[in-house]
Amino acid sequence: MTQDTLTLRPAEAADTEALDRLFGQSYPILLKPDYPPSVLVTAVPLISKAQPALIASGTFFVICDGPDIVGAGGWTMQAPGGKPGTRGVGHIRHVVTDHRRTREGIGRRLMEHIILHAHACGMMQLHCQSTRTAVPFYEAMGFVAEGETDIDLRPGVTFPAVFMKRFLA
Repeated sequence: MTQDTLTLRPAEAADTEALDRLFGQSYPILLKPDYPPSVLVTAVPLISKAQPALIASGTFFVICDGPDIVGAGGWTMQAPGGKPGTRGVGHIRHVVTDHRRTREGIGRRLMEHIILHAHACGMMQLHCQSTRTAVPFYEAMGFVAEGETDIDLRPGVTFPAVFMKRFLA
């Protein structure tokens, strides 16, 4: 499909099941080259669920090809894990492209929209807790890696990530 057949829109509650399917099918395949099986077995079930509050935020978007969601992601002023945000700093949240549709510009189109939307809402900087797999993508989108970090998913389960930043013009 071409970019002309893709539609970008805010996510809706009715998208929850399709988002769960997208995350659940794509994360294990996309992350496999960069994470050991022990991490994938414990972390993927926890990160592959759509978050109702994020979907309802108005800052989480989907890209559809006809009826199928082929990409999703967004940003919030609240940091992941419910931590209070810092004024002017947005946080990239739950970005994924269908594993069968990578390298088609879906992720780039989504991130360009997220960046413009966040900036229009007054954000001066975006932070991201990137998977190891997505670091080159975020670097291509103007983010700079600040260092490794562990995301606490639940007691005893952490997910290795890379903290990244991008200043908005």
